[in-house]
Amino acid sequence: MAKKYGPKASKKVKKAMHERKKGTLKSGRSGKKVTSRKQAVAIGLSEARREGAKVPRKKSSSKKAKKK
Repeated sequence: MAKKYGPKASKKVKKAMHERKKGTLKSGRSGKKVTSRKQAVAIGLSEARREGAKVPRKKSSSKKAKKK
């Protein structure tokens, strides 16, 4: 079975986690300080995805809405 995430993705997540711990990680639009671990991981994966790293696609909102 193939790996889900590539090495570039883990580097980006690691960098985001370090920034969060230092208190320098900011969210994209609002520019507020990020304190949540989940949000830091999401930011790292998003950056990796933007650079073409091996990261699975985000789930679409239509699938989330149907679950109810």
